[in-house]
Amino acid sequence: MAFEKMLQEHQERKEKTLAQGGPEKIKRQHEKGRLTARERIEKLLDQDTFMELGAFCTSDMPGMEERTPADSLICGYGYVEGRRIAIIANDFTVLASTNALVNLKKMLLFKKQVRMQGIPLIWLGEAGGARMPDGQGAKRIMSCGAGSDMHWAEYTHFRECPLIMAAMGECYGVADFEACAADFVVQVKGSAICVSGPRALGRAIGQTYSAEEMGGWEVHSKYTGMSDQVAEDEENCFHLIKEFLDYMPSNSSELPPRKPVPEGSEERMAKILDFFPENRRRAYDMHKIIECIVDGGTYLELKPDFGKMQITCLARINGHVVGIIASNPIINAGATDTDALDKQTSFQCLCDSYNIPLIFLIDTPGHLTGKDAEMKRVGAKVVNNIQSLFQVTVPKIVILIRKGYGQALINMAALGVGCDFMVAWPTAEISFMDPEIGADVVFGNLSAEEKKEKVKELVDDISPYAAAQGYGIQDVIHPMDTRDYLINVLNIIRESKNKGIGNHLLANWPTKY
Repeated sequence: MAFEKMLQEHQERKEKTLAQGGPEKIKRQHEKGRLTARERIEKLLDQDTFMELGAFCTSDMPGMEERTPADSLICGYGYVEGRRIAIIANDFTVLASTNALVNLKKMLLFKKQVRMQGIPLIWLGEAGGARMPDGQGAKRIMSCGAGSDMHWAEYTHFRECPLIMAAMGECYGVADFEACAADFVVQVKGSAICVSGPRALGRAIGQTYSAEEMGGWEVHSKYTGMSDQVAEDEENCFHLIKEFLDYMPSNSSELPPRKPVPEGSEERMAKILDFFPENRRRAYDMHKIIECIVDGGTYLELKPDFGKMQITCLARINGHVVGIIASNPIINAGATDTDALDKQTSFQCLCDSYNIPLIFLIDTPGHLTGKDAEMKRVGAKVVNNIQSLFQVTVPKIVILIRKGYGQALINMAALGVGCDFMVAWPTAEISFMDPEIGADVVFGNLSAEEKKEKVKELVDDISPYAAAQGYGIQDVIHPMDTRDYLINVLNIIRESKNKGIGNHLLANWPTKY
């Protein structure tokens, strides 16, 4: 009977844990159009693959045991499309998933364990920040203090394993910090990512901003660059998580997974010049060029609404995962601003850490300068970007499409940073400055006819063949041969001594400025 009683107690405790914050709290969550943490885990993972750790954790505050199932944080292992992953989910139905001593300990030790195992970690975030009563007082706040390295796992991410953060509701405190460290952040519309919530902020400094104003999806997708993708709803969020994960290795010692090449991938190359104007002054959308080159015409763009004159995306060519950094001349003629430089730096760190070769498609007149740019530290951003580029150890492949001028040649790996392969289209222009601007600077005021002649002289001088004659570039290729060229190069990389696995010098480079 004693044994049966123990088993009955075990079942009752298990049921209390699975009940989360209770029917009323679950109902409130559903009324907001949101799933509970356990429902999210069930939706994301392959069926019946979740193994939970720490299910019987509760708050260590006297009298709070019954009110804090799993202490508001659910951790465990499962599979996503047959692939082993680790998962953490904030349970907002339990005290708004505020963090306290026990759930912090559980999270930190779990993260440390996952890092040692070398598998991706997915965090489904919705948390209200610190649980005030639990953290108040010197004794409690210092419980993880002197002599402890517990918080090392909270604030550091060496990009040994992919860390994916989904903001699915209010994400304050720890959830915000995890987003700052993550490799990929997807933000559901209606969610917010902030250091502190509006209520605490109002009490502390008297500011009365809404969560949406401080950390909504428009703030982080357009202005801070924190969010890599925005999801329309939770179902879309799960899709984006899986899409990103599909491009990632499980850890930094592996190559990304290779996939079969979709039928018809070669056919798009025949149309590539349909999207490229003959007139050198005309803008075009580089997305169309990328669609012609990559497998199936599909790719995952990161931070598409931040620094929009620079495209950063993950794709496949002949089944191999690649990272593409491309100028987009349809926005500011492709001239990069400080946001674009930050975005590029972040992407370089991601690709170098996970053994993804970088392809640079160049058509830029340079960097946006002027007073506004200087106020945003444009010089520092340029140098910071180059510093990271010097430390990229995965192969760098450069294709000069059209304009490649001055400092931007360095920032796009075409000059002085040791690119591995570099070719140009016949349309490429390589020089210190745009020839039209250069003609004005060098020759002063000219008539329209004189300027036309001087520009022609300068344009002839910046031909890619001039660069090819001195082996400044390795070849000039027909635009329609671009995909074949890249397939050959990627095969060379995969057949090399290190197989394309880098030294990961950027693994701890901070990318959220």
